[in-house]
Amino acid sequence: MAQINNSSIDELFEGILQLQTVEECYSFFHDLATVPELKSMAQRFQVAKLLYENETYTDISTRTGASTATISRVKKELFYGSDGYRMIIDRLKAKEGKENE
Repeated sequence: MAQINNSSIDELFEGILQLQTVEECYSFFHDLATVPELKSMAQRFQVAKLLYENETYTDISTRTGASTATISRVKKELFYGSDGYRMIIDRLKAKEGKENE
């Protein structure tokens, strides 16, 4: 894995942690990234969620429009990466469970 830790990225992440609402996220990420970049990130996250739920490549591709190459890359990170996808997916599931109580 490429080393990405540096002070500029730390500052970016600290800034992201200051966002408090979805609307604030839209404002910040609209300024930070292009629409295709955001759509690509969202697609990869949807792929990770579906892989986490043991969906097949065919179903994931149909539902998200992702290529098998993208699905394969996301799968590699989901199962052998830094557990970032799993952490967020688990937290969102826990939040959803609390909201449904």
